[in-house]
Amino acid sequence: MEISMDVLVKRFKDYVSFDSQSSEENDQVCPSTPGQMVLAKHLAEELKALGLEEVTLDNHGYIMATLPASGCEGAPVVGFIAHMDTSPDASGADIKPQVVENYDGGDIVLNKEQDIRLSPKDFPSLLKYKGQPIMTTDGTTLLGADDKAGVTAIVSAVEYLLQHPEIKHGKIRLCFTPDEETGRSADRFDVKAFGADFAYTVDGDELGSLEYENFNAANAAITFKGRSVHTGDAKGKMINANTVACEWQQMLPAGERPEYTEGYEGFYHVHKVSGDVEKVTMMMLIRDHDKAKFARRKLYLEELAALLNKKYGEGTVTVDCKDMYLNMREKMEEAMYVVELAEKAMESAGVKPVVKPIRGGTDGARLSFMGLPCPNLFTGGTNFHGRFEYLPLLSLQKAAETVLAIMTEAGKLRKH
Repeated sequence: MEISMDVLVKRFKDYVSFDSQSSEENDQVCPSTPGQMVLAKHLAEELKALGLEEVTLDNHGYIMATLPASGCEGAPVVGFIAHMDTSPDASGADIKPQVVENYDGGDIVLNKEQDIRLSPKDFPSLLKYKGQPIMTTDGTTLLGADDKAGVTAIVSAVEYLLQHPEIKHGKIRLCFTPDEETGRSADRFDVKAFGADFAYTVDGDELGSLEYENFNAANAAITFKGRSVHTGDAKGKMINANTVACEWQQMLPAGERPEYTEGYEGFYHVHKVSGDVEKVTMMMLIRDHDKAKFARRKLYLEELAALLNKKYGEGTVTVDCKDMYLNMREKMEEAMYVVELAEKAMESAGVKPVVKPIRGGTDGARLSFMGLPCPNLFTGGTNFHGRFEYLPLLSLQKAAETVLAIMTEAGKLRKH
């Protein structure tokens, strides 16, 4: 079963023509930006036109749709999920995709005027795709493969089944969500209404990746309160919140940062600092695959705060730490047949499964704890969230064909 490359490229370019960047600041509204709803309405109409049933779009931008069973009415209901928003880290407006038809292994000039290049010197994984067609940005925006490549793969797979009624499959449910990049897309996900026995997020990166374990994640806001005094008379009186914040960061374990870690190694990450002498706010990520280590990391922040408060005075440092998601492995171990099904489907599609931990999170992590086992599948893209993002087109094709293979293999199962 081969899905047309032309169909995939056309559909992907259509989706990335919509600016659906989400916003971390606008956290009281869902979707957080109006562009997401514009794309959602477009996508809902496309699903209806293709012939899908029970197509719904709610006021928060969640789309659900059904492909009824065909010849496999006793099979479990399998779901596929992808998000429509793109990252706030880089512009998603006026994306101009470029296709290098036969990558030669050298630098790819993204933007001649600004001399912006995608180079294997900086990104060695490019060389894996020598001789293949690669889609890139023009160097001024992200591409949007995270996760419009996932949306493309899912829609193209169900379109193929609709065009080939002779292929048997069970009932299939689709859901496309807003605000995944801000960590809020599972907040309003109605698992009961979705009605799937298990599902897959199609939101991974390079060819073959299959992920069913992820970081335990917490986000922390650290507030440092100082005391401003005229610099000419500051001795013994001033407490500079900037200095205390710098001292805090120096007390974090030096090697436990994203730029020094890989695989199962956890980290602390300071990603935003703002303020002055009187007050500094620091935003941090705390991540670890191991639940006990994760708990110790959060405890360490409380211990640091206590130490600095003892030094500078009670209330100088406060920590507001909130759990974001937990490692889905805990739940997936109870439903490993879902992972095994994906492995079998990948192999039938000519893809070698690459099982690895996610150094991040997906909707699937939270959904698994909400009762919907939900590992993560590759889309083919890489270098997400920036202007050096690229999408090997053969990998996108294999992502769509993997989704298609899971749809047909799931029809051979019986409900657990």
